[in-house]
Amino acid sequence: MRQSRFVGLLLLGAAGLSACDRSGEAEVNRALQDLNVVDESNLNDVMLTVGDPNEAVSYFTRASANDPGRIDLQRGLAKSLIRAERPGEAVTAWRNVTSNLEATDDDRVDYADALIRSNRWDEAKAVLDGIPPTHETYRRYRLEAMIADSEESWDEADTFYEIAVGLTTDPAPVFNNWGYSKLTRGDFPGAERLFLDSIRNDSGMFTAKNNLMLARGAQRNYDLPVVPMSQIERAQLLHTLGLAAIKQNDVSTGRSLLSEAIDTHPQHFEEAARSLRALDANVQN
Repeated sequence: MRQSRFVGLLLLGAAGLSACDRSGEAEVNRALQDLNVVDESNLNDVMLTVGDPNEAVSYFTRASANDPGRIDLQRGLAKSLIRAERPGEAVTAWRNVTSNLEATDDDRVDYADALIRSNRWDEAKAVLDGIPPTHETYRRYRLEAMIADSEESWDEADTFYEIAVGLTTDPAPVFNNWGYSKLTRGDFPGAERLFLDSIRNDSGMFTAKNNLMLARGAQRNYDLPVVPMSQIERAQLLHTLGLAAIKQNDVSTGRSLLSEAIDTHPQHFEEAARSLRALDANVQN
């Protein structure tokens, strides 16, 4: 009797140990699943930032196919297509994202951005018009300004650019876009001021420096401004200024600036040399 009771106790203990083992195994599995989610999240972040854009497209395409309900993977694919400069495909990807019930207003702004990059301005405007006015972000207003520019609604564009500047800690790109808008309108002094604002906020933005030369050249001001520039940048800016002078029919000044650009560049400056040869050939003819 005692023996059968002892065996029963052993079996009960074994069952208890088995239950503990299963409980412990479940906890380990849950921990591993959590770890996998963290690792995957980190990998997603890496693919969206430092990874090769086309590799990222392949990664998110595979991941989305394996788990088609995951909006974060769909979003990763859409962003990767933008980084890979494939806006047409990105439009389709962002449309898929925005059709998801979990889509956000930021997703819709990204969709509008992809449409603008694909030169589908009317569709982009319709998407932005569908976003509540309470969604006030830098990216939204920057796109609104660009659409207003495309419609030549200058006062509206200025308002949107001003709002966008106030909503970001990195206003240099907005100032550059705004300056280019003024350049398009023929407001060259206004464009010059905005390009200088852009450079003050980001001294490495060469596009703003080059645009500044166009604004100054349009005013027949052919002196290089006092802005930070490398020797190569100086040569490139002199080249741009020389072309601007020739466009204004100040041919002699343009030739001098092109020659100075060639002499300033630390290597052979083929682009400026080609411009100078074309100028001389045109003058001779």
